[in-house]
Amino acid sequence: MDQATKERIESDIKNNKIFLYMKGSPNMPMCGFSAQAVTILQSYKVPFGSFNVLEDEAIRQGIKEYADWPTVPQLYVNGEFIGGCDIMAEMHSNGELAQLIQAA
Repeated sequence: MDQATKERIESDIKNNKIFLYMKGSPNMPMCGFSAQAVTILQSYKVPFGSFNVLEDEAIRQGIKEYADWPTVPQLYVNGEFIGGCDIMAEMHSNGELAQLIQAA
């Protein structure tokens, strides 16, 4: 990944307490996993930033390398990589995600 892409990713996750890299936008998710991730986040009624990885191939590939995670969506809270849709769903169901988001 080039330096500009890395800096963009770091800026996104540093400047947003909750940030979701996804396919599409919160208003129009472009895959089921991104839609599920947005639904989970919206259930907490907190603001979150997002980026549509379909708009920028460098970010789409760079985020996979940055997090060492092969899929999108990817959730970051307080600059820390939390996981993808499956991990978000599990953490949501057991209450861990609510605790993380409230702390943010």
